[in-house]
Amino acid sequence: MAMRAYRELTGDEKAVWDRFDAAFDFRPSMRHYPAITEPAPLVTWSLSGLDDDPEYVRLDRLVEVVHAGITAVTGTSSILCLDWQHLSYQVWPGLVGPENINPAGRRGWPLSPYPDGDYSIYLAEDFRFGTFGHPWELSLCVFGGDLLDVVEVDLHNILGKVMRRDGRSRPQERRNS
Repeated sequence: MAMRAYRELTGDEKAVWDRFDAAFDFRPSMRHYPAITEPAPLVTWSLSGLDDDPEYVRLDRLVEVVHAGITAVTGTSSILCLDWQHLSYQVWPGLVGPENINPAGRRGWPLSPYPDGDYSIYLAEDFRFGTFGHPWELSLCVFGGDLLDVVEVDLHNILGKVMRRDGRSRPQERRNS
């Protein structure tokens, strides 16, 4: 019997959110940023550049880079995909493929790292790496050295503008490596 690529966090969801709240001091707000205590090492990029992407080419590439990076650093382990105020999931990235029909009726992952109206969070089970998408700041925070090593250059090329690095505000920056 083949293992499923993801499962809903039905009975476990409150416990996972409680752990997340405690570990990251989650403070949901439409006006005060960041909404978490951002763990170093991290880079937080502005997603505002994706507004000028009518065919969603850069958005699709962003999602592809994050998914590939998470898959590379996770190995056979699972991650948590949290969607604030909606269903959340435990996901085995190495098993997600086009044959998986997600709850939205599309193929692939059940959630996107892009914060489409609510906070979108990908987390290693031990919280050592992940992403935090903020819908009102319009930002994507990527944390954990292993994950950043895999995705940082590509995300710089896609997004360009770094808002914060290791919790400190940064002027606009582009990495040339």
